[in-house]
Amino acid sequence: MSAQILVSSAHGVCEIRLNRPEKRNAITLAMYDALCAALAQAQADTTVRAVLLSGEGAGFTAGNDLNDFLGGLKFSGDNPILRLLRALATFGKPLLAAVHGQTVGIGTTLLLHCDLVVAARTTVFSMPFVSLGLVPEAASSLLLPRLVGQQRAAELLLLGKPFDAASAHSMGLVNRVVEEAELIREARTLARAIAAQPLEALLAARRLLRGDPAQVLARIDEEAKIFGERLQSEEFRAAVRAIQTRRHSG
Repeated sequence: MSAQILVSSAHGVCEIRLNRPEKRNAITLAMYDALCAALAQAQADTTVRAVLLSGEGAGFTAGNDLNDFLGGLKFSGDNPILRLLRALATFGKPLLAAVHGQTVGIGTTLLLHCDLVVAARTTVFSMPFVSLGLVPEAASSLLLPRLVGQQRAAELLLLGKPFDAASAHSMGLVNRVVEEAELIREARTLARAIAAQPLEALLAARRLLRGDPAQVLARIDEEAKIFGERLQSEEFRAAVRAIQTRRHSG
């Protein structure tokens, strides 16, 4: 695995940790490749019964590394980002996440594919796709309205304003909110409790809960087509220029 994606296993739980804290765990294409490999390895390993995602440093992730998007990325076909989104939608074992601090874009939308999420009180979620001249991804335009209702999903996705852990808990995006110092311990306890369940019943119950992934996969592809078009838009390039200007002036 990449040094920017740390993988370890114990007590039936595979932990996959984003490890690029100097860049706020912004996810590069190489990191997406490593995440795909880690999930495939966890799926194939019969000793792994659950997977726990987390992030090193001050926050879970600042989202995608925009430098990859500016380099003429084709958001289609065998793109590593799309491979990860499809892998999340079809993953066959319980998937958990422990999030804290900045949790932006894909950092929030991937939680819609998790079975259980523990958040630190410090967590600040945001999905600023439209603000960047883009559209939602990871089938969030389908899954978020299912979870929180159409109007609330529209507010979160169209305005892209940040929201805190208490709000995420009240709308059902996260299961538990804890102090940051307790985050990993709480998430590991939960993951190990899941992993200790009778395996066949656990996996069958999860399949029933999640249902047929065909509609989710279709929405991932539908979003990706428009997302790819938006990457070529002047709105996106203007938004990135504004971000870069703020960084340089700061």
